[in-house]
Amino acid sequence: MNPKVYSSEDFESKYTYSGDLGFFWSPEKTFFRLWAPTATEAKLRLYKTGDSAAEDLIEEIDMTADVSGTWVAEKNGDLNGVYYTFSTVVEGKESAEVPDPYARALGTNGKRSMVVDLSSTNPKGWENDKGVFYDKNITDAILYELHVRDLSMDESSGIFNKGKFLGVSETGTKTPGGISTGLDHIKELGVTHIHFLPSFDYGSVDESKPEENQFNWGYDPMNFNIPEGSYSTAPEKGEVRISEMKKMVQKLHENGIGVVMDMVYNHVFHADEFCVNVLVPGYFSRIDENGVYSDGSGCGNDTASERSMVKKYIVDSVKYWADEYHIDGFRFDLSGLLDIATMNEITEAVHPTHPNVIFYCEGWNMQTKVTKPIVELANQYNSEKMPGCSFFSDTIRDFLIGTAFDAEEKGFITGKELHGSLLGKCFRGMPDWCKNPSKCVNYVSCHDGYTLFDRISVALPKADFSEKIRRSNLAAAVYMLSQGVPLFLAGEEMLRSKTKPDGSFEHNSYKSPDSVNSIKWSNLEKPEYKKVFEYYKGLISFRKAHGALRMKTPGEVYSHVTDVRTGEINVPAFHIWGNVNGETAEAIFIAFNAETEEKEIYLPVGKWSVRIFDETAGTEHLFFAEEKIKIPALSAAVMIK
Repeated sequence: MNPKVYSSEDFESKYTYSGDLGFFWSPEKTFFRLWAPTATEAKLRLYKTGDSAAEDLIEEIDMTADVSGTWVAEKNGDLNGVYYTFSTVVEGKESAEVPDPYARALGTNGKRSMVVDLSSTNPKGWENDKGVFYDKNITDAILYELHVRDLSMDESSGIFNKGKFLGVSETGTKTPGGISTGLDHIKELGVTHIHFLPSFDYGSVDESKPEENQFNWGYDPMNFNIPEGSYSTAPEKGEVRISEMKKMVQKLHENGIGVVMDMVYNHVFHADEFCVNVLVPGYFSRIDENGVYSDGSGCGNDTASERSMVKKYIVDSVKYWADEYHIDGFRFDLSGLLDIATMNEITEAVHPTHPNVIFYCEGWNMQTKVTKPIVELANQYNSEKMPGCSFFSDTIRDFLIGTAFDAEEKGFITGKELHGSLLGKCFRGMPDWCKNPSKCVNYVSCHDGYTLFDRISVALPKADFSEKIRRSNLAAAVYMLSQGVPLFLAGEEMLRSKTKPDGSFEHNSYKSPDSVNSIKWSNLEKPEYKKVFEYYKGLISFRKAHGALRMKTPGEVYSHVTDVRTGEINVPAFHIWGNVNGETAEAIFIAFNAETEEKEIYLPVGKWSVRIFDETAGTEHLFFAEEKIKIPALSAAVMIK
């Protein structure tokens, strides 16, 4: 079939199914419903195990054609723990066996689905578990981007369940020198959410060989609705990965931390082998009549989210994670390849029952070959058309450290002279593409590219260690004190570096070994690293204490934030004043000195209590300043009145 047919009004009118898909279990029987409108036959096969190489077929069942292109089958008896696959016959050719697109559990490496009583996977007290972000706005969030494996793999972590969901759940872990690590460290730091790199089932790690210590970021989707097996203690047991991820979520909630999942709906690991594309040839992806996939993602294929049943699949998937796993937020990888209607349907489906779930996107402007005449894409320039979604700001990142495409380029914190109004726009959370601070996610480092410390080292190879620390702290102060939503890479608060054996820095560590990627907890035993952690902790506590740093609307920002001319080009300052968003201080004054020498500037009238100064940050009073203040080189000064 020509793939163009899938996007026609006639096909969508005839074959859009609005009900639930997948398996429906009870102790007495299990019902299955599969969407496969191009099939002339469909088969359900039941297996004893999740090992796709095992010859343990229990039964093959012919499915019956039903409404809107669906196929159904029913099996009496309790199938909890039984594995299954689907296959279809299209144009006389039987497909390979694949897992259920709506699978809830899997065997090793995701080749076979599993029927599961989901209630049996719930940890004790799960019915009372809930998120921690009620009555909050996304600007109240402080996001900590973490790879499950990175947290625990270094020997100094003191974590027993290394590389696992359960490792994230451990408390009381310490370095050999007695410094808190893992969850205790994160809790002390004060972030509101952990943003986990892909934790659904991905294909680039062989779950059957844990002893090989394989690593991947996980942007290789295989099965979107099931936790990654390599993060569980028993990937061969479909129920274990579910229960262990739920235990992790519950433990984080108990410690006041929300969970954000990084979802990668824009492409799949192998398009030709992806379950939907096997069962309904080429439906899930943007593919032309010659069999050529659109590749705006750079991963070989782009998802055709504009098609009704792809859209439904994505919306159902997000809602399932929120419902079943109590997930508090979602970050959408390369959302510029997805369409606006899909993103809006996601928020509209989730928010009625989970009003405090947050959504944000990596909304770069991507090139892709859509399958319908008019499709608006979910990039940052269309942010106003997606009221429920926020977007990464590469604007503030590039301003502070230089473009991601030239590691030696300077930014504001590495010596580039300040010109124009860009910092003011970024500080207000409203760069040119954004009209609302609630839509702006500010960051300088994430899993992509160099860590902040490494980027400073590449840009300024002659700078000494103490200078690099000051520049790193200055960058953190800018994005952490700006309007919008701060996000940072786990370990940035301890000068995280991804150093290769030859001493150079890795900028693309997606499959680098643990020696490169793991967080080196023992560094916190060194006073200079511990001091950086305390600085980040202080920035976070100050941000949390002052509602004027977390304004929700452009009107609030325009009415209460003023640029201050200090007379020094590279010492910008901002005066935040007035009763706004619950702020208790009469005013806040913030200045950033990006010069390599101390600078003296004038202050607005009044007696100011300095709270952030030099290498110290927090909510405690340090000293009073009136009329003027001398700001040390490469540092921020923040005071309240």
